[in-house]
Amino acid sequence: MAKLRHIALQVPDLEKAATFYESVFELDRVHQAESPIGNAVMLSDGVMNLTLLHFPDGKGGQINGPDWAGLHHMGFVVEDEVATGKQIESAGGEFFMKLPAFPGVDAEMKYRDNHGIAFDITEHGWHTAKETQ
Repeated sequence: MAKLRHIALQVPDLEKAATFYESVFELDRVHQAESPIGNAVMLSDGVMNLTLLHFPDGKGGQINGPDWAGLHHMGFVVEDEVATGKQIESAGGEFFMKLPAFPGVDAEMKYRDNHGIAFDITEHGWHTAKETQ
């Protein structure tokens, strides 16, 4: 059974958004990443991962421009990416990319459902605990 474990929001200001979710919901900042495809701050309650995304200069998967804020995609941990991919496609979904591996970036398989909504599947999960230094 798949487990919903990741929600990604596109925001125009990573620090402002991260501070909001940390202060209001006591989420922990568990990881940060800067990459050629965009920047991220990852927060967690210990189970769910909330990733805040920002795409400077129109990089990567930006939706509706740099000042837009909203749901970017969600992610599911699955037992078998290949078998789940086949189920997705037989149900009318479609594969559209594998996220490139960059340091600090979780590489997932990205799909769109039968309405075009983006989501990830992965066998490894997302950052949900603070990293030790």
